[in-house]
Amino acid sequence: MAGQETPHFHNTDGHRTIEIGVKEFMCMGAVPPNDHPHVFLDMGDDEERVCPYCSTLYRYNAALKADETVPVGCRYHGETV
Repeated sequence: MAGQETPHFHNTDGHRTIEIGVKEFMCMGAVPPNDHPHVFLDMGDDEERVCPYCSTLYRYNAALKADETVPVGCRYHGETV
């Protein structure tokens, strides 16, 4: 992902699995101020990765764009609640 901003994802709503359209990303747990340290995750050749802080399972879905998630709304764009 050289030259691009690394997308940040959150799991504020407590989903078991979040499908994303990228394999390199940051997990932040929940939106600020309830976020955990923003950890860089790289799936490599795998299709799934678990965040070591919040245990969210991220699953790669090639049909999704980099800013899309299933369920909808788990891409962080700098908003707070």
